[in-house]
Amino acid sequence: MRILFYLLALLAGAALSFEGAIYAELGKAIGQLETSFYNFFMGSIILGLLWLFFGKGSLSYTLEAPKWLLLGGVLGVVYLTSIVVSVPFVGVGVTMVAVIIGQLVMSMIIEHFGWLGSKKTRINKEKILAVISMVVALILIN
Repeated sequence: MRILFYLLALLAGAALSFEGAIYAELGKAIGQLETSFYNFFMGSIILGLLWLFFGKGSLSYTLEAPKWLLLGGVLGVVYLTSIVVSVPFVGVGVTMVAVIIGQLVMSMIIEHFGWLGSKKTRINKEKILAVISMVVALILIN
């Protein structure tokens, strides 16, 4: 069963590379911020329909939730817009490897301190070596 989640994550990574390339081109045609807006607009429509038919949570809790929990929406905009802006200048490969390095470093810090409800997992030499390897890959790809 665990392999299914690895495959799902690989699929998500592949989709992000396609998305980055597609939105870089769309950004040239309609503008970079307009492209990010389009993404979130279409995503909102699709997710709204899915929520309407399959949602089981409580959207009204959003107003009561601690405000820091709502930063995910802001971070999503930063993430996508950064990709839309970066891909035309450095390419899909470099952008995606840089994104992965950022994710690795921040996830290591979050888990090291047990932030945001995550399980505490200490940073070790293997994790540092993995990040160094990714930086080397970024240099080689570039």
